[in-house]
Amino acid sequence: FSDWDDIPPSSALEVISEEEAVQIIAEPLLPIQSSTLRDYVDHSETLAKLVHLGVDLSQVEKRQKAGQLLLTLDFEKDVKKILLFLKDVGVEDNQLGPFLTKNPYILGEELEALETRVAYLKSKKFGKSEIAQMVSRAPYLLLFSVERLDNRLGFFKNELGLSVKKTKDLVIRLPRLLTGKIEPVKENLQVCQIELGFQRNEIQQIVCKTPKILTASKKRLKQTFDYLHNIMGIPHHMLTRFPQVFNSKLLRIRERHMFLAFLGRAQYDPAQPSYISLDQLVSLPDEVFCTEIAKASMQDFENFLKTL
Repeated sequence: FSDWDDIPPSSALEVISEEEAVQIIAEPLLPIQSSTLRDYVDHSETLAKLVHLGVDLSQVEKRQKAGQLLLTLDFEKDVKKILLFLKDVGVEDNQLGPFLTKNPYILGEELEALETRVAYLKSKKFGKSEIAQMVSRAPYLLLFSVERLDNRLGFFKNELGLSVKKTKDLVIRLPRLLTGKIEPVKENLQVCQIELGFQRNEIQQIVCKTPKILTASKKRLKQTFDYLHNIMGIPHHMLTRFPQVFNSKLLRIRERHMFLAFLGRAQYDPAQPSYISLDQLVSLPDEVFCTEIAKASMQDFENFLKTL
């Protein structure tokens, strides 16, 4: 009966008789030692509203101490202001749920600290839409102090010898460079220079075109380079022009190169008339690659692959 909903709860100070007291069966506040946040949803307005927003509690509870944090928060007092802040930063309404699923910890941060970090990014001339894009793509970004963000930007600028603008472009394209571990990045830079033999200015160009190289698997980088350079004979300056090739699966590069070699079309020297660019080699869909680059049919390609 819906009218009951409108009756205000009786005052905590109201005197009641012992008989009445016995008849009141207190609703258990929270399930005792439950292993899943789902069990708390009926008892917690905060959790219920977060679920309504699209937060996936089964993912949240996998994150260390995130479940306990959410249970201590009051929606009106703690959560609402952070949601308004995120919307103001530019996280879309339909992205709030996925965002908080990935980073529930932001709900426990002081609003002032979050605002200071955004103000820092603005002071570094990151535009509003750029900040929105970075925060959406690297949900942990705003958990880091201004000092850390500043050190990170300084590291990429100095280590790669980039201009301020190029440093900004780099982290806009791959904002997790500001949030991830720095050691693997240093190692990849060393691999490019010492093991693969690229010059510093070549590494600059490669990283600016394909930032992902900084976080790629070292083993994969080396294997791909070895195949491109030592087997296909592609010189360093060509790899610098088309570093996207390092994002491709080695199997795809190998199958296509061997097919072209089989047809006598594996020509990667731009000075030659039948030149095939690395971009064409890896980025075209199979059908287009066959008809336009290999000048063969899909059937020919499939038959060839069976012989490998």
